[in-house]
Amino acid sequence: MTSHRLEVADVFRQHKQEFFARWGHTLSTQQSKVFRDICACRTDALGALFAQCNHCSYQSIEFQSCRNRHCPKCQSTARERWLAATARELLPVPYSHIVFTLPGALSPLVLQNAKLIYNLLFRCVSETLLTIARDKRRLGADLGFLAVLHTWNQKMMQNPHS
Repeated sequence: MTSHRLEVADVFRQHKQEFFARWGHTLSTQQSKVFRDICACRTDALGALFAQCNHCSYQSIEFQSCRNRHCPKCQSTARERWLAATARELLPVPYSHIVFTLPGALSPLVLQNAKLIYNLLFRCVSETLLTIARDKRRLGADLGFLAVLHTWNQKMMQNPHS
């Protein structure tokens, strides 16, 4: 018999009361929903599927998942599938991951002028990458790149970066 491996949901469920007593007033509606979803994930709270083998009568119960994109249990499988599919699309060339992050002091400005600020961010990122790549002292080449906008960090805090 294998022992249960501690998961984020276990910690959430065990310390839910004290966490909400101390931090509940600071959570957004979305953050509270994520917390509740992770607590309920793969428990009887979300229901279950009952399966039985027609040949040997083996029975199993599989609890439903929350399918929240922030749930580590749900998204690990989805993430692995996405990574495998994406890896098949990559060209056989060197790859670099570069992050451009806006200063936190700009957060209020971003909230009020999102489209303008994000357009400026992408323009600056594009010009910077192309200029540095074309420099003969560096790469001396034209490059292709894919830019993705992330507006929140893993802690669900505003953090615009590309």
